[in-house]
Amino acid sequence: MKKTFVIFILAVFVLSAAASSVTQETARAEKMRPALLVIDIQNEFLPNMSESDRKTALEYINGTIRRFHDKRFPVIRIYQSHPAAGPKPGSQAFEFPQTVLIKPDDPMIIKTYSNAFNKTGLEKLLKEKGCNVLFLCGLSADACVLATYHGAQDLDYDAFLIREALLSPDSATTRFVAGLCETVSYGALKAMIKYAPSGEPK
Repeated sequence: MKKTFVIFILAVFVLSAAASSVTQETARAEKMRPALLVIDIQNEFLPNMSESDRKTALEYINGTIRRFHDKRFPVIRIYQSHPAAGPKPGSQAFEFPQTVLIKPDDPMIIKTYSNAFNKTGLEKLLKEKGCNVLFLCGLSADACVLATYHGAQDLDYDAFLIREALLSPDSATTRFVAGLCETVSYGALKAMIKYAPSGEPK
């Protein structure tokens, strides 16, 4: 009888601990206000990226965009345009491919530096939307994505690269950058945002 009672108490303790852990994780998720930064997947630059990775990365980028839209979380499209080197806004080279699932009302940031926070309105936009966790995807992993990742950290954002949604001129470079930074898989991303409260309708 005593043995049965002890086993019962232990079972209750284990279940209580597990429930507490789930509650804590859910509470953390409910405080998360994420935004997705889709960086520089422009027609000008895509041909320079690893051909073997291009199709897969764009599929994961689209999957991530779709999930953020479904939850009404901000999807912020970021474009590179240098005054001298271009590509010029409004040109075909400047645009994302038509197959990318961005919407016309997704906020747009145009940058002239690698770091998308440098001399742009990105930080102001994120503050207005109350975002505190950033997920980054796009290209190039070793240049603008990496610079923006460090820029986000310098401003005390929790920032993560989406592992399958990165592009570089070669696959080895992408893997190297992923090893340097905080990354999440697409599957982990789905779990992380599952319990976060939906954003406001656009």
